[in-house]
Amino acid sequence: MINSTQQKIETAVKELPVSRHTFLVEGNAAFLMLPDQPADKRPWVWYAPTLPGLPGTEEIWMFNQFLQAGMAIAGIDVGESFGNCHGRARYTTFHQLRNQAYGLFHRACLLARSRGGLMLFNWAAEHPSAVACIAGIYPVCNLNSYPGLDKVSVAYGISQEQLTAELSQHNPVDCSTGLATEKVPILLIHDDNDKVVPLEENSNRLAYCYRKLGGEAELVVALRTRGTICGLDFFSVNS
Repeated sequence: MINSTQQKIETAVKELPVSRHTFLVEGNAAFLMLPDQPADKRPWVWYAPTLPGLPGTEEIWMFNQFLQAGMAIAGIDVGESFGNCHGRARYTTFHQLRNQAYGLFHRACLLARSRGGLMLFNWAAEHPSAVACIAGIYPVCNLNSYPGLDKVSVAYGISQEQLTAELSQHNPVDCSTGLATEKVPILLIHDDNDKVVPLEENSNRLAYCYRKLGGEAELVVALRTRGTICGLDFFSVNS
C-alpha cells in the first residue's frame, strides 16, 4: 500500500554537481544528498536557490564539507517566486516530507545564497520552531533592493500598490520577530562592493533589525581592498 508521503514524492531528473537523490514534490523538482554515515536523526542543510543550474559547481567544496561532517543537504525548486506564499507552501510540504521519508531532524540549518534568501527567510519567519540556524552568503533580504517591487508583485500575483501596503508581511528585513523569540542564530557573509545585492540594504539592515529584536546575528563583511576577489579582506561586525 502506498502512503500519502510516497504519493507526493515522484522521481525527477536534476543535474547537480554532487551525487544525489532527485524527485518531485507535488510537481516541483527537489534533491537530497546523504552522507555515508548512517543515522537515526540526521542534521541537514536546506539550500536555496534551487533552480535550473543551481546549486552549481561553486558549491562542490562546501557541500563535500557538510557531507563529510555527517550532514545531509536538500533543496526544492519553487521557481523565481521571490518568497511568495505559493513557494512557502511548497517549502512546508517539502519540510514535512523530508522528515517523514528520510528521518532528518525537525530543525533545519538554512543556507541562503543570493536570492535564495527571500524564500528561506520568509519560510523561516513563518516556521521559526523548525529552524536550527540560518547562514546567508550575500543573501537578498530586502524586496525593495532586489528584484524590486514591480517584479515581486507579478510573482506574488497582486498589484504593486497592494504589495507595498503588505510589504512588512513578506519582506525578510521586517518579519524576523518569531526567529528572534526562538533564539535562532544568524550568520551573514556579504561583500561590501556588491552591486546587485547591496550590503547596506540587505545583510546590514537585517542584522541591525534582528539585534534590535534581541536576536543573535553576526555579519562578516568581505572588503574588496584592491578591487579584485583576490584582494578580499574580512572582518566581523557584531555591534
